[in-house]
Amino acid sequence: MRSRSLLMPTALLALVVSGCGGPVDAPASGVQPTADVLSALSKDDAIAALLPEDVRAAGVVKFGSSVGGQPPSSYYADDNKTVLGLDVDVSEAVATILGLRIEREVASFETILPSLSGGKYDVGTGNFGVTEARKQTIDFVTYINDGQGFAVRADDDRVPRVDGLLALCGLKIGTGAGTTFEATLEREKHICPDAGKPEYEVFSFAETAAIYLGLRQRHIDVVMSTINGLRYAADNQPNLKFLGEFKRLDVGFAFPKGSPLTPAFQAAVNKLVKDGAYQRILDKWGTQDSAIPESLISPPEHA
Repeated sequence: MRSRSLLMPTALLALVVSGCGGPVDAPASGVQPTADVLSALSKDDAIAALLPEDVRAAGVVKFGSSVGGQPPSSYYADDNKTVLGLDVDVSEAVATILGLRIEREVASFETILPSLSGGKYDVGTGNFGVTEARKQTIDFVTYINDGQGFAVRADDDRVPRVDGLLALCGLKIGTGAGTTFEATLEREKHICPDAGKPEYEVFSFAETAAIYLGLRQRHIDVVMSTINGLRYAADNQPNLKFLGEFKRLDVGFAFPKGSPLTPAFQAAVNKLVKDGAYQRILDKWGTQDSAIPESLISPPEHA
């Protein structure tokens, strides 16, 4: 059976985002980090020279960004307009090094990669994990190491830890539509019947808030999402328990295959790493464990 795409009613989403009643709410921003990690940065002419001439002349790069998820990656501030998060800080830092202005359009996660191939955007952000399947049509410039993890209600002791997907047999799993999580769950769905156990069900959601609402209302049993996102959520929500890491993935800026922008972006990230600005950004968002030693272009997917 394929995954089920679920669209939650607007009224229910409004309730969960506002934090009204219930033991597990949508990811709240909590105390928003305010450290200034960008103002000391400036353009590096040598690195900017790696950009194509037309891009340097225009001074603008078009981003398609998935926003509205959960900290620390990218999310809306309390005004529901300002976009915050690690993805935003890294993007703005790289743009500064390159002497570019980001023209950002918010788009749904599952539409961004196809839009890159179609030429709508120059760059995509949204905590995109580097996978061999995606690399067939997308090039990546890595900037963090995140990955896949699971969380449950703290009052649900059926799954103490997920060391393998057999731990999920017979359960309902909620995850994001178009993500590596959905792809992993669908690809490995056979393992439960193969082991003589009941199949797990996959429910795909377009909105992060809807996943947590489904968990709170017991429509799903387990959430599969980013390691950093689930850790943050478990630290800031009552009755939510992080079950640990399942698989690490490099995360990167996404580009259409063969994009001439990748060498410049890689060099800019590596300058941030060398100069210490990269570490300051990770410190701001509490993601120090996800640091990478250097940026790579389309590295192999982690085993």
